[in-house]
Amino acid sequence: MSNTKILIVDDNQDLAVLLQIMLEDEGYEVKLAKDGWDGYMSYLLFAPDLILTDIQMPMKNGLELMEAIRTHNPKARTIYMSGDLSHFQSLLEEEKKRYQVSFLQKPFSKMELMRLLSEFLR
Repeated sequence: MSNTKILIVDDNQDLAVLLQIMLEDEGYEVKLAKDGWDGYMSYLLFAPDLILTDIQMPMKNGLELMEAIRTHNPKARTIYMSGDLSHFQSLLEEEKKRYQVSFLQKPFSKMELMRLLSEFLR
């Protein structure tokens, strides 16, 4: 598990920092980005194993962010987070058919996040 790099992209900095602390306590290397554009630049510099991204953000939303990242790495593993996943249901179903993605409905527990990460990073 150590040396696994996770990029967290969320415009809610309080949540992002909380997730960073939680994941670093579990041994992950974590970088934060405040929006989709920042997330894209961070992806290029950090080359994470997994992207944990909010969907609704300024600049680029999470889906646009991943579209840009997949021009470099079509196999990028992604967990989308949203307070309203139903709003993006059809787009997310398409994502799931084509890519290695999963979803977390906000708010979520540490246990839900850790279970999803262990499935994803197996």
